[in-house]
Amino acid sequence: MNAPTHPLQVRDYRLIWLARFINTAATTAMVVVIGAQTYQISRTQYGMSEAEASFMLGLLGLVQFVPFLILTPLAGILADRMDRRYVAAASCAVDLLIALILAVANAQAVLTLPMLFVLAAGYGAARVFMGPAMSAITPNVVPPDLLPKAIATSSVAWQSAAVIGPALGGFLLGADKALPYAFSAALLALGVVALLAIRHRAPPAAAKEPPLKLIADGAKFVWHERFLLGCVSLDLFAVLLGGATAMLPAFAYDVLHVGDEGLGLLRAAPALGAVVVATWLGFRPIVRNVGAKMLWAVAVFGLATMVFGLSTNYLLSLSMLSLLGGADSISVFIRNTLVQLNTPDEMRGRVSSISGLAISASNELGEMQSGLAAALLGPVGAVALGGAGAILVTAVWAVKFPELLRAKTFAPQYRNKEPAS
Repeated sequence: MNAPTHPLQVRDYRLIWLARFINTAATTAMVVVIGAQTYQISRTQYGMSEAEASFMLGLLGLVQFVPFLILTPLAGILADRMDRRYVAAASCAVDLLIALILAVANAQAVLTLPMLFVLAAGYGAARVFMGPAMSAITPNVVPPDLLPKAIATSSVAWQSAAVIGPALGGFLLGADKALPYAFSAALLALGVVALLAIRHRAPPAAAKEPPLKLIADGAKFVWHERFLLGCVSLDLFAVLLGGATAMLPAFAYDVLHVGDEGLGLLRAAPALGAVVVATWLGFRPIVRNVGAKMLWAVAVFGLATMVFGLSTNYLLSLSMLSLLGGADSISVFIRNTLVQLNTPDEMRGRVSSISGLAISASNELGEMQSGLAAALLGPVGAVALGGAGAILVTAVWAVKFPELLRAKTFAPQYRNKEPAS
């Protein structure tokens, strides 16, 4: 039998791709609607001002991050000790339950702000376990030489679903408040089936070690690998400052005045830009000057965020969101490939969970930061200033981690065994 030349020729990878697409479409539809309803309920039922409702969006990000902070060590251990299919499927099932609860609550008109916050925290908890398990499965099912293409192709699944999910979520919300959650629940049920259909692979032998040692070894590995530490922390601080998505309901309703449908398109625009770039990377993955290209991509992300924050034109805003999504897709592709190719299989779950914690911190704490800034500066000032901050972080990291600029390929010879200073 001929060796596969593309990851989609591998049966189990196709199932992973399908599960990732389904889960992302479902959960991004839920997220955009939860944010919209949080903003709307804050404004209508509680009589909050634009700035106060924006702050509630920041708090929504915080409640999703707290489970990440608490459960990340456990998620990494489970991904390295248990059958990764079952860990991912259980996470998907929790999201399914949350979607059903929200569908019923909206159908019965009993949805409240506290309920949205509690269920958002439950969604955050499920995502803690999904990320490490899904990331750790992929290197087990494709040959190492196909891993960059596999990661880029997985990004196509994630980003294309992140276009479809929010757009459908916004349109369905305009038709009926329960419909987006019913749509998500149906997709998540299919996702569970796809994950369980992946062939069994035993956990790595090293996962038999004591749990505390597993946690310590994973954290120590990332801390001592300056190259990986630079990649992960760059994304953490740049997106922490430059996150614009949390403020999209405020921009849709009170800055651009485009309503529910416009919000869905705004939420989908970053993913649209990302899927175009990810599709290109699936055929022509970056292989040279990877570190410098990652830094430039993050700088472009910050610039596009700043212009979006200052824009009052809907088409320009959509364009800037698409551009920042495309730039983010490049940095994510490079970072994920570096993490997977530079991490031993027995540690992939733990290292992926640490990377996931950094991503969640940048996204959810970024939402909190944006909410706090919006309470002081308004949503326009908060997003524009955050974009400028992301550019500044990129410049600082280029100096602090010269290993990033020196990296020419994804080859693991860039490991630095000395502790990070």
